[in-house]
Amino acid sequence: MPLMKTRFCPSPTGYLHLGNARTALFSALFAMHSKGHFLLRIEDTDKTRSDEAFTQALMDDMRWLGLHWQEGAEVGGDHGPYYQSQRQKIYDDFYHHLIDKQMAYPCFCTEEQLTLQRTLQQKSGKPPRYTGVCRRLSEKEVAEKKAAGCKHTLRFAMPENEMIVFHDLVRGEQKFNSNDLGDFVIQRTDGTAPFMYCNAIDDALMQVTHVLRGEDHLTNTPRQIVILNALNLSVPSYGHIALIVGQDGSPLSKRHGSRSLRVLHEEGFLPMAIVNYLARLGHYYGHDGFLSLEQLALEFKIEALVKSPAKYNEQQLLFWQTQTVMQLSDDAFWKWTDESTRQLVPDHQKTAFINAIKPNVRFPKEVKIWAEALFGELPELNAEQQAIFHEAGKNYFSESLIALENVGADPEKITTHLKEKCGVKGKALFMPLRIALTGQQHGPDFAAIFSLMSVQTIKRRLERGIF
Repeated sequence: MPLMKTRFCPSPTGYLHLGNARTALFSALFAMHSKGHFLLRIEDTDKTRSDEAFTQALMDDMRWLGLHWQEGAEVGGDHGPYYQSQRQKIYDDFYHHLIDKQMAYPCFCTEEQLTLQRTLQQKSGKPPRYTGVCRRLSEKEVAEKKAAGCKHTLRFAMPENEMIVFHDLVRGEQKFNSNDLGDFVIQRTDGTAPFMYCNAIDDALMQVTHVLRGEDHLTNTPRQIVILNALNLSVPSYGHIALIVGQDGSPLSKRHGSRSLRVLHEEGFLPMAIVNYLARLGHYYGHDGFLSLEQLALEFKIEALVKSPAKYNEQQLLFWQTQTVMQLSDDAFWKWTDESTRQLVPDHQKTAFINAIKPNVRFPKEVKIWAEALFGELPELNAEQQAIFHEAGKNYFSESLIALENVGADPEKITTHLKEKCGVKGKALFMPLRIALTGQQHGPDFAAIFSLMSVQTIKRRLERGIF
């Protein structure tokens, strides 16, 4: 039985975004589950938009997510080159083959003419597709146009009156009438190959067995199957996954909070938080806790992919960020913070500090806030905090200092003293004390806070409530 091989083939025209990252993740998990290979191909035939910087960035982002490919760009393999810009000779050879079989022909229609055709079709209620004007040109007419220097594309001559049927791994049996598809471009005017053509050929030549991609590619599949059949090349199994949409059901965009992987990385999101979130965005897992990449692959099932659109939910992403932070070892947590944060925390208190604040932080910037709160100088109180101080009153802080002097840095004994002397309880008991010590209204357990501070620091901060 041939080795299962999946692939991810992005165009380097921008940074990797959540939709493409999820496609890459599902393809990698599918291969891992089946003990197959995951291939990375760079589809950079669009010379005007492709950028080497984006190529490197998307590979860096994939590796950051933990998605490693066994064949492809930078890794190598038996079916390279893995950059489509380096495969033009291969595409040209197949062009000649199709022309010889009279399955491709030059099209001299201008963009203006094609736009007019589509407009007229839409006005008459017909689906927009090429009408086949140039398919009917004689050899003499073609020769004359070429001699006159007319620019042309190359179109695939779609067979007429054929039903193209394939089994979609996600959506089941799919049927398309060839008459509804029209003749499509397989070579641009500059001689380069567009997606529809080179994508299909490369999948076959690189022995890709399974293709997972967005449902927006569903109507491309019958066209690519016909190309591969015409060239006697193998056809992979296709599965079209539901797209990610916003909460309003419209295509996911910045308006819904979507960012590139690069931006999420810079914001402090952890790779396994993104992986755990995306893995469940359109795929059902029986286990609702944190899973490693290997565990996600073990439980990955094609039949668990849903057909309905997956709605992006920022709160769910934040939930997985919290879960992932709790999974970090102390060393990994410390590396996740920045150097300025690490300099604030005394070495001998590093472990206690991490254990105290870990349940209360999601991002490195929050770790820094706590490092400054516990070991630096507190900022001025905001208006809300000043109101809480005022309501507590100077007597509250005087009694706090008396308790500190009598019982030491014992939060339980200090709060018991305040209950008895000031008659306070609940929020009125704990909130002023927390703000005085940390400048924050929420945070770690009092015992952890007191253990990280010297008596002198506690005293100095409580005195702020008196003066």
